[in-house]
Amino acid sequence: MARYFAGLDVSTQSCKFVIIDWDNHTLEYVGRVNYDEELPQYKTENGVATGNELGVSESNPLMWIDAVEKVFKKTADSGFPMKYIKSISVSGQQHGLVALDSSGNLARTMAKLWNDFSTQEECDLLTEKMGGNDNMISETSNTQRTGYTAAKIYHMYRHERDIYNNTHILFLVHNYINWYLTGGVAVMEPGDTSGTALWNPDTQNWSNDLISIIDPDLAGKLPKVESSTKSIGTISKLLAERFGFSIECKIDAGSGDNMYGAVGTGNVKPGIVTVSLGTSGTAYTFLEKPYVDPEGEIASFCDSTGNYLPLLCVSNLANGFDEFCRINNLSPRQFDELISETEPGNDGRILIPWYEGERTPDIPNATPIYFGFALHDFDQKTLARAIIEGHLLNLYNGFKSLPVIPKQIHLTGGLSQSPAWCQTIADIFSAKTTPIIGEGAALGAAIHASWVWLNEAGENVEIDEVCNKFISFNKNLMKTPRPEFQSTYDKQKKLYQALSSRVQGLKGDNPFQLHSALKN
Repeated sequence: MARYFAGLDVSTQSCKFVIIDWDNHTLEYVGRVNYDEELPQYKTENGVATGNELGVSESNPLMWIDAVEKVFKKTADSGFPMKYIKSISVSGQQHGLVALDSSGNLARTMAKLWNDFSTQEECDLLTEKMGGNDNMISETSNTQRTGYTAAKIYHMYRHERDIYNNTHILFLVHNYINWYLTGGVAVMEPGDTSGTALWNPDTQNWSNDLISIIDPDLAGKLPKVESSTKSIGTISKLLAERFGFSIECKIDAGSGDNMYGAVGTGNVKPGIVTVSLGTSGTAYTFLEKPYVDPEGEIASFCDSTGNYLPLLCVSNLANGFDEFCRINNLSPRQFDELISETEPGNDGRILIPWYEGERTPDIPNATPIYFGFALHDFDQKTLARAIIEGHLLNLYNGFKSLPVIPKQIHLTGGLSQSPAWCQTIADIFSAKTTPIIGEGAALGAAIHASWVWLNEAGENVEIDEVCNKFISFNKNLMKTPRPEFQSTYDKQKKLYQALSSRVQGLKGDNPFQLHSALKN
């Protein structure tokens, strides 16, 4: 009898459903629902509700439920034997806040998302009341950022008190989907929970001090936190009947998309780095012990295997690329061709791509900067080179604080299939780049589901063993750093650092002097 395991990834723009066959070590099914295209009634653009004020990013959680049901129906209609799926694990976009009332209905119609920048005042107030950033890092292992959940909760408490008071339970995105799948199990786990900035990954406990600052009654609105390495229940009888699942199909604890991105790229042992090239850009590594960045630039997160996942996130990555290609009517291949016609270093021209705020560095009101451009420099080729280098230099500038010197970087996300992006990452990060074939977080969720189920069944398998059976690499796109460009990129990195420091009012090198050196 076949043993299938499924991963469900509820991301910002789409819902993906991946099914693997454990015994044959094959990927059996991939389904996808795009919110904008297939659920137009929610009026979204790139998965985010339109018409929001500047800095506000929200979506209706019912859209995610509709997407899950639609992808389940697609799978069942394809003839796939749903009854043989042994377990499902859910990956969800991190930091989103879903509020339910005592009847299980939405207390707040919309959920604030990871890229909502409207809570800076709350971040500042929480930090002030905690006694400053150092005390905040000591208490939660993280600083307060607009993307994190704590400030979203405090914003609701301060500005929507009636809604807050009517809230019975608060969920992150994947917890909400788990609640729906199980028919009412309310559980969180350390991985996604560590992204709330209310949970201390080091102590593995809620920050009672921070909770008290927000509202002493908040603790009663938070689900219990249980291990990420166990099942939390089985699929509801209703969903089993509607879509053909076995009533014994388990639902495991699930986690955030970055946690499952790590699993889906084989980043489950020391020395590996994953770079995810999506709308935002993330870089993270596996650690067996917690890491706390004293500057707070690196997020201190737990992973989904009982270990730790220090993570860097920039808000701007593929968004700039996508917009440039849209405006110029370029395909990804045509963009790569433009890059092939330009020289690394772009003759000292640098783009700082802080389009509508940035997460790392933490500048919610930041704007982009074009440095070193003359009047005749705004042609397609020059701008294309500026975009690819600017976005990756922005990521690298924070990446330096990660506690790892990688020899190999695993790449995931749409841009990981671009030769130009793979090569530029290898050059700037001075490491071999290896793109992953597959669905990243969704595959990671399916792998996690099999790992948990098999161990609960007494088969005792290691997570890296499972990863090795299902993760494959695009060997044709593996790239190594080109020695002839290392000096150029070393100068570029110094220039980018100097510009970033100057904009933030920090001490640093003179960017104009560095620019002259780069041109010469």
